[in-house]
Amino acid sequence: MGNESTASEGKWIGSPRDFTVERHVADTMISAHWHDHIEINLLLEGSMTYLFNGKQEYVEAGRMVLFWAAIPHQTIFVTPESPLVCVYLPLVDFLALPIDAASRQAVLQGAFVNEAGASSGTINVRERWADEWLVGGSARQQLVKDEVSIVVRRLILDHTFDRPVMASNPRLSGSEIRYTQLLTNLIGQRYGEALTLAAMAKHANVHSTTASRAFRSVLGISVMEYLTRYRLARAMQRLAETDDSILDIADDCGFGSAARFYEVFKRQTGMTPRHFRVSTRPR
Repeated sequence: MGNESTASEGKWIGSPRDFTVERHVADTMISAHWHDHIEINLLLEGSMTYLFNGKQEYVEAGRMVLFWAAIPHQTIFVTPESPLVCVYLPLVDFLALPIDAASRQAVLQGAFVNEAGASSGTINVRERWADEWLVGGSARQQLVKDEVSIVVRRLILDHTFDRPVMASNPRLSGSEIRYTQLLTNLIGQRYGEALTLAAMAKHANVHSTTASRAFRSVLGISVMEYLTRYRLARAMQRLAETDDSILDIADDCGFGSAARFYEVFKRQTGMTPRHFRVSTRPR
């Protein structure tokens, strides 16, 4: 929900590969938007409420929150003059962090991670990120990246997810992360097409077995599960922002039929596409 987005159109005009930190005054968004970063927000004063993944999520000052911004999100309430620090962490950088697979999977399945608490000294350090990122030079910018990585790891480690979390962290190789990045980029560009694992692996110039193993090692889910999650995120964005028919959305987002779309949507969100659309509209 930063200056690089156009909330009225639901589009992100920055690069999905750019790490960015910014500070601005939070405000309500007239529609949901999305982008492919992991978004980290720290409200310095006041409170706000997100509509995220069909649910209302309350955010209070001093507690950092984290979520996958590819899932449509919208601020529907913000207290006046509430300063906000936003960090946009590229998905590939998030994938490279030594975080257990179950937690990564939970984030990409729509978990809204809310910090349990933070000291005033910690908040001051995080507030400083925006200034150092803007005028600190390359050395300080790298320090900001390093600090964000540690804070994100601690935030996820301290968070209690609904599913069991593995005790040990997987050891990831550079090739595993590279293959995963190639596949996630491909899905982001061609999710509306009839994609198969074999076709995606061929496009990434890697054997399908290698691609599948690497993807699951990094994300904890299969390539096809990620594709379904990504298609759902795009469909949610269309449902929230447009009056396009559900049949058109199902077809454009790669589900093949309205029946298949309804089945997957209800299984993943607990509601029908129509119910989700109604829940995102002003009452």
